[in-house]
Amino acid sequence: MRSMPFGGSYVPETPSQTAGPYVHIGLIPKQAGFDIFENNFGGDIAGPRVPGERITIKGRVFDGAGLATRDVLVETWQANAAGRYNHSADRQQGALDKSFRGWARTGTDFATGVYTIRTIKPGAVIGRKGRKRMAPHINFWIASRGINIGLATRMYFADEEAANAADPVLNIIEQPERRKTLIAPRSERDGNVTYTFDIYLQGERETVFFDA
Repeated sequence: MRSMPFGGSYVPETPSQTAGPYVHIGLIPKQAGFDIFENNFGGDIAGPRVPGERITIKGRVFDGAGLATRDVLVETWQANAAGRYNHSADRQQGALDKSFRGWARTGTDFATGVYTIRTIKPGAVIGRKGRKRMAPHINFWIASRGINIGLATRMYFADEEAANAADPVLNIIEQPERRKTLIAPRSERDGNVTYTFDIYLQGERETVFFDA
């Protein structure tokens, strides 16, 4: 494949490459056994002063053969409980909580394949250019060996049925069965709320992925 012209001539496209086996050392070194950063990013992002319903998100990432992968990097990005992102480009009127960065980074456990994120449930957010309000959701991005380009998807909440039914992004997906791959069921035990969000890279149950 040829790339765009440069200086009046075409130059060859740089070959792509997967994340490689060292993604954990560079991005989540503590999980890989390397305590090299003073402050490590992690999957626990809801401090004691952050308002909102405390939730835990758990899940696994399955390959095309239905096997749980154990070396996947998982990042999430979300709005706060008022539906506002901690970013200068978000100028909504919802309350901004500067103590909640809204961004998590973790990995699937090397033994069990389970990733865990502890956060707060986000509020509904206004779409681009003031468009229709989107249902509460969390944006996911995953990378791993064998994945050339990071995969972007979303997690919606099963107990937000009315909001999900009106969500403009979910409604882009024509097949109802495909929409279900983005909806996480809720469970509660001893007052702890957990949403289970399994991601399937390929196969009949493949998760819907979006252009990043």
